[in-house]
Amino acid sequence: MSTPPPAHVLAAFGAGGVPPERLPGGRGLAYRCGDIVFKPVDNTAEASWIASTFEQLRISGIRVARPVRSSDGRWVVAGWSAERFVSGRVEPRYNEIIETSLILHEALAGVANPRYLRDRSDLYSWADRLAWGELVADRRTLGDGHGARLFDELALGRKPVDLPGQLVHGDMFGNVLFAGSAPPAVIDMTPYWRPAVFSAAVIAVDALSWGGAQTELLLEWRHLPEWPQMLLRALLFRLAVSLSHPRSTPESLVEMLTATEIIRPFLD
Repeated sequence: MSTPPPAHVLAAFGAGGVPPERLPGGRGLAYRCGDIVFKPVDNTAEASWIASTFEQLRISGIRVARPVRSSDGRWVVAGWSAERFVSGRVEPRYNEIIETSLILHEALAGVANPRYLRDRSDLYSWADRLAWGELVADRRTLGDGHGARLFDELALGRKPVDLPGQLVHGDMFGNVLFAGSAPPAVIDMTPYWRPAVFSAAVIAVDALSWGGAQTELLLEWRHLPEWPQMLLRALLFRLAVSLSHPRSTPESLVEMLTATEIIRPFLD
């Protein structure tokens, strides 16, 4: 849990005098002050670039959390960013989440590849590159148990794909909100540079791993280009994170391994 943003940060974004309220989700790090949501920032360059990108983005059919500038024009003040509050809650409407992903990524298709994405070295970026065969698995990181052997077996099934890369939201499961008849709202952009369908595949893998979805979800979207290979890479990505993340629990790893065996027949 974090501490709330300090008073000078609230004032810089025009929320002075409004008591901050911790929001559910987001690892307990986000706070709402009126119609503004504050979040701590790990990477100032990334947060500023995402904000400048979404400031101008206009998308028909979905809502996005709009970034807020500080009074002196900055996107990040003392390690905090701000955006407009969007109403809604997470619901297990996985087909609609994938539809939302497709709409979002059509709008993002023309965004240039930012250099910082190529320079990132965090665990998730490492797992992403590992899943795409751009790195060789480090046995010290993946371990030598069943999960690591399963990763190696699955990786043998990778085949080249002929899809363009673009900016994608790599963690939409749990970050699409629904509010009555309003369009779905996308929050907490987690950027990667991959084919647009990869985002949909990660949603499907997450939905089967932790959301109680059934395999019919995989069949529903098999018309998407390179769907089996996108599912394979999404599965490798999540499996690498589960095996390597310091906060992974035995229970979550079992769920991931179980989902892997369920999804495996759909990778051909």
